[in-house]
Amino acid sequence: MLPKSCIVLPTFNEVDNVEIVVRAVRAYGCDVLVVDDGSHDGTAAIADRLAANDTGVRVLHRPLKTGLGDAYGAGFALVVDDYAVIGQMDADLSHNPVDVPRLLAVIGDGADVAIGSRYVPGGGVGDWSLMRRMLSSGGNRYARFMLGGDVRDMTGGFRAFTSAALRALDPAGCTAAGYAFQVEMAARAQHLGLEVREVPIIFRDRVRGVSKMDGKIAREAIVLITKWGAQRVWRKLRRGNH
Repeated sequence: MLPKSCIVLPTFNEVDNVEIVVRAVRAYGCDVLVVDDGSHDGTAAIADRLAANDTGVRVLHRPLKTGLGDAYGAGFALVVDDYAVIGQMDADLSHNPVDVPRLLAVIGDGADVAIGSRYVPGGGVGDWSLMRRMLSSGGNRYARFMLGGDVRDMTGGFRAFTSAALRALDPAGCTAAGYAFQVEMAARAQHLGLEVREVPIIFRDRVRGVSKMDGKIAREAIVLITKWGAQRVWRKLRRGNH
């Protein structure tokens, strides 16, 4: 039997996807918290309708889009005391809901954190161009090099946490408001000594709606990872001098 769980689902203009993904996750017995960041395409209204007809669905309305990390932080704070396991996933169906039970099973088997990984044996991506594959793989390798640890998919956003692990990770204390939040949480989990297991998944490109990823978001992530890596080296040097 899977533990009592809730999937936090940030949305911004996902009118074509939100109902599909919420219903798919609910079919596996997980509750869902939709965190909507001021969508203006009808996403919020669909989420409200789903919540009105299903006590396992809740909606957190945020007036402004202030970043993926902020959205997850607000959502996690709302549910961490009510569930044994809290998950996160994209709302555009890039993460296949059929993999939700596999992540929860890993938590049930004793892991503190489960990460749906594109970069372990059995994992992969869809019809990405060679350039996109190189950028994603290179970004993950750079994050591991700068921050240490063994997690292969530092940037992936399909994850599950025990409530105790999530409290220890303190998402509200993360410095990254955007997509670099994923890297920061993965690095924190390893530095805290939490048991992190990666579960192979196939990441699929969205087929409906518009991607929210752009060059500004990628640049922010690179700058922050470089900063954190430099701080890590500085701390090591200081310890070595004492």
